[in-house]
Amino acid sequence: MTNKKIVIAGGTGFIGTALAAYFGNENTITILTRNTNKPDNNTYGLTTQPTNQCKYVEWNGKDPGEWCKEIDGCDIVINLTGKSVNCRYNNKNKQEILNSRVNATLAIGHAIQQVVVPPKLWLNASSATIYRHATDQPQDEYNGEIQDDFSVQVCKKWEEAFFSQRTAFTRKIALRAAITLGVGGVLMPYLHLAKFGLGGYQGNGKQMYSWVHINDVCRCIAFFWQHTNLEGVFNISSPNPVTNKYFMQSLCAAIGQKFAIPAFTWVLKAGAAIIGTETELLLKSRWVLPTKLLQNGFTFQYPQLNDAIENIVASLPRKAISIF
Repeated sequence: MTNKKIVIAGGTGFIGTALAAYFGNENTITILTRNTNKPDNNTYGLTTQPTNQCKYVEWNGKDPGEWCKEIDGCDIVINLTGKSVNCRYNNKNKQEILNSRVNATLAIGHAIQQVVVPPKLWLNASSATIYRHATDQPQDEYNGEIQDDFSVQVCKKWEEAFFSQRTAFTRKIALRAAITLGVGGVLMPYLHLAKFGLGGYQGNGKQMYSWVHINDVCRCIAFFWQHTNLEGVFNISSPNPVTNKYFMQSLCAAIGQKFAIPAFTWVLKAGAAIIGTETELLLKSRWVLPTKLLQNGFTFQYPQLNDAIENIVASLPRKAISIF
């Protein structure tokens, strides 16, 4: 995919920064962000930053403004906007988590409807956590069961806002992404635990862990652009999910750590309360399969967890994986 104009809303996070770096050399990238004063702020520990073909444009994630001009004539819009779910689910945070996602989606939809030349493709983030806690069978786009806990409701309303937008000339795809692994992002806290011998399984370790390598997320974007018949919801997840116990064992093995203390449920609940987060992020069983991707011919560069982790660890400085 070359010579395209790509607009990434909420593009300063882990996935957005990785997408900008992946596509930036041969495409023009515009990142919509709330803070243009520090566009190079790298809070995710990424080793590859966007190129000089990447520019930052301010928006507030809900109101029309000068940023709408960036939508006019672009090829792809990727919306990743949303408050982090790594927080306590009190009423204030719940409202911000929901509103930040829905408002940004509605704002982009309105902009697409108003421009002269609308984008050909609109990719909107969702999450594989839309499916229920599953220990009995995998969930896919056809048979996945959607229930009513808070995280699921957020995803449902997010997707409802997305698909409610009338964009006759713009294809729409919702990205139900699994936990995304790469240099930076969610993997780094796991590595810190493993490095200090705390990389045992969480809870009973039997909960399923659906994951995807960041390179395959980037490759999915190109795949969706190339296959103009595709639209709707897609699970962005490796075809080989593992248990939490297997995930932690693989991580420890990759960094040569043989000592790993497990974290039982009661410990996680106490710790989550102290650091201001939720145990759901660790204990929910996410068993998701990318059925539609596979049916349409997508091949994963990293279908197996061990290969994915080895690739990521090889890119890290020694101090990230060893205390010596």
